[in-house]
Amino acid sequence: MMKHKEHALNSLKGMGDEVLEKILLEQVPSLKIPSRGTGNIIYNEEKRYFELGDRKGTRSLGNVKQIKKMAQMMCVGNFCKELVNIQKTATMREMYYVSEGWDVGFDNQQESNNITEDIEVTLGVSRENLGLLPEEDGAAVYGDITLRDEDVEFNALRMGKSGYSIPPTVDDVEFVDSNVERIIAVETMGMFHRLVQEKAYDRFNTLIVGLKGQAARATRRFIRRASDELNVPVYICNDGDPWGFHIGMVIISGSAKLAHVNHDLATPDAKFLGVTASDIMNYDLPTDKLKDIDVARLKELSADPRYRGKFWQSEIKKMLKLGRKAEQQSFSKYGLEYIVDEYFPAKIGAIEGSPIE
Repeated sequence: MMKHKEHALNSLKGMGDEVLEKILLEQVPSLKIPSRGTGNIIYNEEKRYFELGDRKGTRSLGNVKQIKKMAQMMCVGNFCKELVNIQKTATMREMYYVSEGWDVGFDNQQESNNITEDIEVTLGVSRENLGLLPEEDGAAVYGDITLRDEDVEFNALRMGKSGYSIPPTVDDVEFVDSNVERIIAVETMGMFHRLVQEKAYDRFNTLIVGLKGQAARATRRFIRRASDELNVPVYICNDGDPWGFHIGMVIISGSAKLAHVNHDLATPDAKFLGVTASDIMNYDLPTDKLKDIDVARLKELSADPRYRGKFWQSEIKKMLKLGRKAEQQSFSKYGLEYIVDEYFPAKIGAIEGSPIE
């Protein structure tokens, strides 16, 4: 998807031109940068995800305290421009070490990450499209979907039982064709492999996504694109505890930290299947006692605007009252096949309004 690269390149050139123009006019170069402070992170009730507000700050070479950061932004911008021009990528860690050769290098990795985020929000371009990648890859995908990556076309069913690994540069991947009717994302790779072994991809005409815990940005972007471009529902199945709830909610409504890119990462129509507190009771699942940290986290979620809905408020209250939590794998109490034979058909069927065989 070269349009993303062209947009990134034009945006980078525009940032440089803005600074150069002020220099040529003998004015003090400055840039307007959207604030990423908590006071400027707003939960949009209509869009159902966090986004940045309108507050902006000015970074200027006329402020002695801002000179270094301004220079670092120009260096990172130039580095990214070269990456996009030569169609290469670099990890965030690699750029940090490259900066050792700059006159305004970074003191630590976090400082480097912060400057990269400054450029992201200023240009409205994701770091992946600027050529900068995280160390971690996305998760695994298995199901009847044909993709094109680097001019190579393939079906995810032909990538072996471990599936297709979502690359950080997921916007460069083209969705060519698909026969799936839904997407099921699961928190653990153990559950991913269970669904593959039980042929859930065929039985439910589903695309299976293994999240590997908290989903990477590339995974969230893939799910959002698949939801939009394939026009299919997304279901999430995680551990039945506050941390599993949160992993699901970050896919649904994004995170506060990434408010500037949630419009590309969040999938607001995704549905959380479970494991819920209701499931724990209805299926008599094996459980563990909630720890103090679990209770505190549940109370935090209850106050979070993303969890204001009746479903979430009810499930959080039930879990607090129950005082117990359960893992995805707890359904194995009834046999390894139970989650595919009984649980998913019942839960998905109830949402879609028709039995899932």
